[in-house]
Amino acid sequence: MLAACAANARSHMSQNQNPVPLPEDLRVLLTVIRKNGFAAAADELGLSPAYVSKRIQILESTLGTRLLHRTSRRVSLTEDGERVQRWALRILDDFQQLRDDLADAHDSPRGRLHICSSFGFGRNHVAPAVSRLAELHPQLQIRLDLFDRAVDIVNEGFDLEIRVGDDLPGQHIGRQLVSNRRVLCAAPAYLERRGTPQTLDDLQQHDCLVIKERDNAFGIWHLDRNGTQESVRVSGPLSSNNGEIVLQWALDGRGVLLRSLWDVKPLLEQGRLLPVLADYSQSANVWAVYPTRLANSGKLRACVEFLQGHFKDLSL
Repeated sequence: MLAACAANARSHMSQNQNPVPLPEDLRVLLTVIRKNGFAAAADELGLSPAYVSKRIQILESTLGTRLLHRTSRRVSLTEDGERVQRWALRILDDFQQLRDDLADAHDSPRGRLHICSSFGFGRNHVAPAVSRLAELHPQLQIRLDLFDRAVDIVNEGFDLEIRVGDDLPGQHIGRQLVSNRRVLCAAPAYLERRGTPQTLDDLQQHDCLVIKERDNAFGIWHLDRNGTQESVRVSGPLSSNNGEIVLQWALDGRGVLLRSLWDVKPLLEQGRLLPVLADYSQSANVWAVYPTRLANSGKLRACVEFLQGHFKDLSL
């Protein structure tokens, strides 16, 4: 598409003494700014760094000003570059709303959709849902990125985040896709060896398998019991930032685990894990989070409504 735009740009510039910047060149500029470099931007766009550099040069020539300061390590915006960045965001948003409006008119969601989620939930649950979404709406171009950190969906260029937990960013819109909770459990071998905790405080005398994911508190479990929240500080010889690793340690009999019921329900039914302190749990609802400026997007609405139905059918 960008190659076609380049040809159009040459023709357009030869026919017009006052050429206007191409939307795709503005998109390239915003990607260079967001990725802080030509190589990283090229990698995201699937282009060569030389071609990205050429598009920026054409954009600068079209606008008659320098937009970026370039060094061997980074790029930074000139004063005019900052102005163009603000306008580019508005222009591309207007173009996207135009496309969404046309898509709504034809009842056929289309265009780019950039989604992010956490590693474990994204790989095991969001990825299959996205595959089904792509089958239903073949005119969507969907990219799914997974992280183990907090994501700023606006500044990092995402349309939608699928996140687990009720700590939602206040500046965004959130729609709950499905209710979910985390439960305490351990392998039979561990409980036979160490005994079964009878109270929440007993956990302090046990090996607890602690997960450090995203911006969650590390080493403190906040749990609900009959509508009242209680907290306990836990520790153990094993911890990780990957929930699937910690789940495997629990199956190996290494300690007590706090994990989403979506992940452990089959293991509890099989007896490979046993419930611990069954009166306690932790809310872990699944949400779709998106920027307010895309709240009325046709493609986004189609995606969120699909995910709501998809996860509802899989609800526990």
